[in-house]
Amino acid sequence: MKFNPAELIIPKSLSDKKDFIGELRLQMGEAVAITPFPDHHFLETYADNVLKEQFKVLDLQGLGMTDMNLGRSCAGAVLSYARENQMCDLGHIGRIRTYSGNEFMVLDSTTLRNLEVLRSVRDGSAKGTLLEVLDHTRTSMGSRLLRNWMQHPLMDIKAINDRSDGVEALFNDLFLRSDIKDDLKRISDLERLVMRLTLKRANGRDMISLKNSLEASADLQVVLDDSETVSKCEALKGIAGTISDLSSVVELIDRTIMEEPPLSIKDGGVIKPNYNSELDEISSAARDSKQWLRNFEATEKKRTGIRSLKVKHNNVFGYYIEVTSSNIHLVPDDYMRKQTLVNAERYITPELKEKESIILNSQERMSEMELQLFEGIVEEVLEKREEIQETASAIATLDVLNDLAEVASKRNYKRPTLNPSREISMKRARHPVIEDKVEWGFVPNDLHLDGNENRFMILTGPNMAGKSTYMRQVALIAIMAQMGSFVPADKASIGIVDRIFTRVGASDDLSRGQSTFMVEMLELANILNSATNRSLILLDEIGRGTSTFDGLSIAWAVTEFISDKDKIGGNTIFATHYHHLTGLEGTLDGVVNYSMAVKEDEKGITFLRKVRSGPASRSYGVEVADLAGIPPEVVDRAREILSKIEKEDVLNGKAQALVSGKVSEPVEERVGKSGVQMVLFPTEEMLAGPEEDPMIDDIRSMDPNNMTPMDALEAIYKLKKRMEDQQ
Repeated sequence: MKFNPAELIIPKSLSDKKDFIGELRLQMGEAVAITPFPDHHFLETYADNVLKEQFKVLDLQGLGMTDMNLGRSCAGAVLSYARENQMCDLGHIGRIRTYSGNEFMVLDSTTLRNLEVLRSVRDGSAKGTLLEVLDHTRTSMGSRLLRNWMQHPLMDIKAINDRSDGVEALFNDLFLRSDIKDDLKRISDLERLVMRLTLKRANGRDMISLKNSLEASADLQVVLDDSETVSKCEALKGIAGTISDLSSVVELIDRTIMEEPPLSIKDGGVIKPNYNSELDEISSAARDSKQWLRNFEATEKKRTGIRSLKVKHNNVFGYYIEVTSSNIHLVPDDYMRKQTLVNAERYITPELKEKESIILNSQERMSEMELQLFEGIVEEVLEKREEIQETASAIATLDVLNDLAEVASKRNYKRPTLNPSREISMKRARHPVIEDKVEWGFVPNDLHLDGNENRFMILTGPNMAGKSTYMRQVALIAIMAQMGSFVPADKASIGIVDRIFTRVGASDDLSRGQSTFMVEMLELANILNSATNRSLILLDEIGRGTSTFDGLSIAWAVTEFISDKDKIGGNTIFATHYHHLTGLEGTLDGVVNYSMAVKEDEKGITFLRKVRSGPASRSYGVEVADLAGIPPEVVDRAREILSKIEKEDVLNGKAQALVSGKVSEPVEERVGKSGVQMVLFPTEEMLAGPEEDPMIDDIRSMDPNNMTPMDALEAIYKLKKRMEDQQ
């Protein structure tokens, strides 16, 4: 799901398992092809032999795959499938890489979707995504590599800094960036061109694109070699040293292939004159034949007096003479009718038929010879296949680094620092996607999660105040930093994150019988079972898909579990409307309260979009409903109901709250002066109430409807007297 493949190859024996195929369909969608392939291709020994043959090795140990039995089986099966479909040896696939969770930050499909890294959740396009912000690469190769970097942020600080060094060097040299962009614009997709050549799908235009691209890469290498900036940056020096001298390929193509060849090789006219003497002779004969046809047509027009006479050709009749119906009476006797049309007649002559065999034979021979010569040229080019692929890889890397530097310069990004601790801090950080879409200006915010005392942030505040934006910008900045990019912040220090988890909204999955709440719980279960103390966890409104008290209980328990160092203890931001959770600061180790600032006056509320220390006083839900245009009578009634609820909460606040057996102070002291905290878990004493006073029985026995005024006064006097005696 993360890689969004177009096709899945599975063992044929699995294709009969309906439950398995059904689950695949639900996960991947109908657009993805699921192709059964004979089981023997997946056998370990068979797959190993395929891999050894492909990579020309005697043992797979050098490829780092010794212990990856299933990986080798699948890799071998994929190669076998590709070979059978392409009917060639796939020589352009010259290496294999293994994926390790220790090498890259893990971003699963849920996180990529929730953070809108590559695709928008609205329409699946790149609009409104991090990819749209960052991808201004000049080559297709660079664009693909950038996507790869975004999906696989690095974990190794040195590797990250190597990339960032390249970005910084280009960031500081505007003229070098400009020169690089100019040359990159002239470079086609070298990786795809090599693939087309290997699979024998290339045509003359592909060869010209290859030549032009290699000429541009040579110019690019000159720019890099002449740059003082490059000489001081090891990352850029490495790229410059990897761009190979492929002038021999350029010279070969320039000498053999026409500058503007036809789309198909079979059409002829692909090979330049003077490259092959035999082809030149055949081409000359073909040209002479075409001239003979033009002369023949002119002669026949003059001999017959038919000015509209045409000599034409098709694959059925070969060459023929076409005469319109109005001129049939002028046709000579030596014309032999071949076909009658609605408005014309077609004829042949012995002379034309005799010349036809010569013409067609020369054209067929010319096409065959051009194809043979073209294939020979391709084979000669492919002798430099590895150098071309290495050059393509270097150019793609340079394209991405140059692109990231350009984006950083235009958007005022700064280079982050990477640290081996778990501390993540940011000063005046911004959301990279939203910052330039806010008309009134984006409000930057700080962040400090140290993996220790400040590791679990409970973030409260009203809807629309910016909680989700704040959480997402933290995650996106972490991704950008670990992929080697500059980030939208005045300053950022990122402790290496091994995985980002997001639980930020859900929808029903009716096809699988899963409600919003079930989807939420499944994603939450994945987080609780997979996160480590190096993970960055973003939780948005956990528990809102069920009843208030069920949801609150789950949110409370999740907070305890994640914040516990012995269980997870990872850096976490938990945005919630459950204000009861703010009482956990000071009770649970590492839990701290933050909120979105709101300005409230007689005109209403204003969202300040600023994160501040401490809990929000309330959720402002009624005020947000008013801003949304809810009818005034509904808003006013909501205020009345809220007022009653809050009064009841004030009374309940006088009792004791029981929080996991750890908290015993009065609720009103624990939550401040807002008085809106409800008792979550009342004690048995609260439920039982005080021992009933005997006077209550006397009051219950009174019947006011049948009492005289004197009786009522006497009863009141007796009650008062008993109260005085008790005091």
